[in-house]
Amino acid sequence: MTFEIVRGLHILAVIAWMAGMLFLPRLYAYDAEQAGKAEPLRGEMQALLRLWQTRLLRIIVNPAMIVAFIFGGWLLWLRSGEGADWSVLHQPWMVAKLAGVAALSAWHGFLAGERRKIAAGTSTRSGKFWRMTNEIPFVIAIVMVLSVTTEWTFG
Repeated sequence: MTFEIVRGLHILAVIAWMAGMLFLPRLYAYDAEQAGKAEPLRGEMQALLRLWQTRLLRIIVNPAMIVAFIFGGWLLWLRSGEGADWSVLHQPWMVAKLAGVAALSAWHGFLAGERRKIAAGTSTRSGKFWRMTNEIPFVIAIVMVLSVTTEWTFG
């Protein structure tokens, strides 16, 4: 019963993390596209977009990632027989899942760094860049979810 509850809480945290990771690049795209607009509206819109970016990252994305990591670690511990057998970490599906976690975490770090650059006015990324990269977290999630749900192996 504990495993199912922890897994459910982990999934909810991942959903929140993914929602933020999918929306944040869209806000960045809107921000980047303000450069060609007339000044009175541009300044107000950029200020609003930057407030949303900051709040999304600090209130939803960062906490959701932390909670996902906590419950994910707890799941690993439960799956290992409460620390008795960590061989699950060597399974190909788990290696793929953990590689996905690393990739998603790296993308999260990239987005957080870009938010700081956008806030400082030093970002060189275009709206087109953000639209083209917007689905990166979803592609990573596909690999992770299919790995965990199928628990595939070689041979």
